[in-house]
Amino acid sequence: MTVIQKNFKKLISEIEDISKGCGRKTEEIKLVAVSKTFPVSDINEIIEIGHNIFGENKAQEIRDKMEWLEGKDIEWHFIGPLQKNKVKYVAGKTKLIHSVESEKIAREIDKRSANEGKVQDILIEVNVSGEESKHGLKPDDTQSFLKTLQDYKHIRVIGFMTMAPFTDDKDIIRNTFKGLRLLRDRLQKDFPQIVELSMGMTNDYKIAIEEGATILRIGSAIFGSSRKTT
Repeated sequence: MTVIQKNFKKLISEIEDISKGCGRKTEEIKLVAVSKTFPVSDINEIIEIGHNIFGENKAQEIRDKMEWLEGKDIEWHFIGPLQKNKVKYVAGKTKLIHSVESEKIAREIDKRSANEGKVQDILIEVNVSGEESKHGLKPDDTQSFLKTLQDYKHIRVIGFMTMAPFTDDKDIIRNTFKGLRLLRDRLQKDFPQIVELSMGMTNDYKIAIEEGATILRIGSAIFGSSRKTT
């Protein structure tokens, strides 16, 4: 067994333990193995032990990897900031886009998904922490954005995504994740399809699980330090 495979199995065991410890079922939580900057050979190591959900944060990189791994049963997630001219690489071609924060991008995703004959599942990125360096809508703007997106027939909003501040203060991290969960719970009354909470990375996934994450985005705990894709 390779180092990457050992890392993955250790992570799965830890996710199971954390889930049980806070009264959650492991099957409620989807693990996206974030393979950005890592070569296809590393992805194949994870596929070999039965995992097929991967995330990328650059549109051209996910385009290339989808081509290189064509024919394999892989669920691709796009997790990074998305520019309008790069939407064509992911819309209608990925399982889930995590990072929608503007109507301009949503409109382009809708158009490109229509061209593909697909309905694209998306998450709205929310800047719960309020950090200026973070992408995402302000929580107070989320409801009106949801109403706007109802007009688009080839996108489906199924939840929210956020990133916690990079800090050792667990209270700050917890409040960020809790804030996203409470926002979802409040808006579910009018938007019952809002279910998913994409939150939690290598440094904070334990807290994310405790606060209700349904999707974890974890890279370095599996693959180690970043590497070139070629």
